[in-house]
Order: sequence, then C-alpha cells, then structure tokens
Amino acid sequence: MIVWINGAFGAGKTTTARELIDLIPNSTLFDPEVIGGALTHMLPAKRLTEVGDFQDLPIWRRLVIDTAAALLAELGGTLVVPMTLLRQEYRDEIFGGLAARRITVRHVLLTPAETILRERIAARETPPDLPDGEIRVRQWSHDHIEPYRAALATWLPADAHPVDNGALTPYETAARVAEAVSAGVVPVCDIVQTPEPTAETLAAGVLLFDEQDRVLLVDPTYKAGWEFPGGVVEPGEAPARAGMREVAEETGITLADVPPLLVVDWEAPAPPGYGGLRLLFDGGRLDAAAAARLLLPGPELRDWRFVSEQEAADLLPPVRYERLRWALRARERGAALYLEAGVPVG
Repeated sequence: MIVWINGAFGAGKTTTARELIDLIPNSTLFDPEVIGGALTHMLPAKRLTEVGDFQDLPIWRRLVIDTAAALLAELGGTLVVPMTLLRQEYRDEIFGGLAARRITVRHVLLTPAETILRERIAARETPPDLPDGEIRVRQWSHDHIEPYRAALATWLPADAHPVDNGALTPYETAARVAEAVSAGVVPVCDIVQTPEPTAETLAAGVLLFDEQDRVLLVDPTYKAGWEFPGGVVEPGEAPARAGMREVAEETGITLADVPPLLVVDWEAPAPPGYGGLRLLFDGGRLDAAAAARLLLPGPELRDWRFVSEQEAADLLPPVRYERLRWALRARERGAALYLEAGVPVG
C-alpha cells in the first residue's frame, strides 16, 4: 500500500515521512520531487517554460504512478509518499492509476494552522547555490497557500484523514499517522479500480440528451478528462448492451431499448495506450423527470453535466470531441459513420 502524506508547503510532510518509515515495518520513502528534478534535465527548456508547476506535466503524473508501482513490485511493503496534491483531478488521475495497479492508497493530510505554516516558510532553509533562492522558495510557498485554502474548502477534507501537527514534532506527527494507519482509522481511498489495458480494447459509449438537446458528459475519477457514459466491453458482451450496462451503473438510468449506433471510431495506439475500437450509441432524449433521476457522482464519477456542442469542445480531449462532433452529425443524418482517429473514412 501507499501512505500519501498531503498538506501545504511548510506542513512538514517530508520530515514526517522520514520519521514514519522507521515506525511502519518494511516501508520505503518515495519523494516525487525527484521526478520533477529529473524532468528538468530531460525535457526541452521550451516545454518546461510552458507550465508553472511540474505537476501540470502529464509525464510527471504518469511517472509518479509508474515509479511507485515499480518500487512496490521491487521492494513490497509500504511506500510513504510526501507530496502536496491540491488539484482534485491530479489526485484522481494518480490515485486512480495506482488503483488500476491494485495499489491501495491511504491519504493523510497534515493541517497545521496557517500562522504556523507562514512561520515555517519564513524559517525554511534554502540551497546556498540557488540564485535568489530564499526569495524564490518563500514566494513559491506563499503562492500556494491560497490554492491550499481552496482545496481545504472543497474536496480535500472529505478525501484525506486530517492530522493537526501544529504543536507536534515530526516524530510525534509520524507516530500519530502510524497509529491511525495501523488502527484502520485512515481508510483506503474510495476510487474505482479500472485495470489498465494490455492490448487493444473495444469500448462503447452512449450519448444521452436533455430536453434542450444538450449531451450528457461525465468526469471519471480514474482518468483525466471528461467522457461519455460508457466503458470497456467485457468478453462475450454485445457492445450496445455494454453501453446500456455502463449507463445504468454510472448514472442510474435504465435504457429500455437497445440504442442505435452512431459512430465506429478506430483509435490508433499511442503509448502507453493500446487504442482499439470506440463505438458511440444514441441513448435518446431524457425528459426532465428522467434527468432528475441521475445519480450523484460516486467513487467512479466526480461530476456530470449536460453541455452544448460548443461547451463540449472545451471539456473533452480533442479526439473525444471529434468523435462526439461526428456522432452528432450522424444523429442528424440518421446514418452511422466510420471514423479513423476521429476522421470519417469512406
């Protein structure tokens, strides 16, 4: 398993993690900061200047998942990870990727008062060879207090077990975390386990519309980006039936009839993905009463909403938007389309 120690800059994550590995048997420290440091030497300078934080790099998030999995495969036991995660979509992507590897995460949040955070930031040591290091490090830490407040006011308290370490030493904090983990007070993060594909997959999505003809999109917790209700077709399962099953599981809406096909899209392999066939079906229009029965998001979904085609362009990754765009055209014409990588063929 992983014990992920979250908190604002200055909360004491790293010092606590160093003490914690002595208290949890067969545990290892993994600091994802080292991946960010390595990427500064591997990526072109232009790419690095395009992001304000290495967490915004998809490659960083992917490498955190892969490295954690590789370390656990090599060493077993428990991985202690001190890392600030303030964006829920990044938490979902990383924890979902770990869950797909059957790696459980116990999420701990260190919550010293903001006055203590600011005192620790002011006293923080900086590398002597870093130009303007003191100013830069302190400014960086202060700039992240507001995003921390925002996360604390929304999703973070419901996801992580809080430990107020404002008056505790790093050892006392680690002891409290170790006790909470061993006693089961820190639960395993409730996130769907979707195994990563090992070959091409067949997936079926279903488009559902409201009375204004807006299409329903969902925001999965286990991968980045908005999506259509649907999922991977299981062995021996008819694609349309798979779409109907996924709609019922994700939204609580039961479709009475098999939905007609709108689009068949061949998705090219793009490592680490394998690609495969992606089918979209027309689930029809939901009246106001049916739309009101949509389930609230659970472990599998963070959010859902009905959107116009223009709004979908801002939410969907490009290849999914192209799939939707042509599915809407097929719906208007009453004839299914065959696509390759989102482009009609034939």
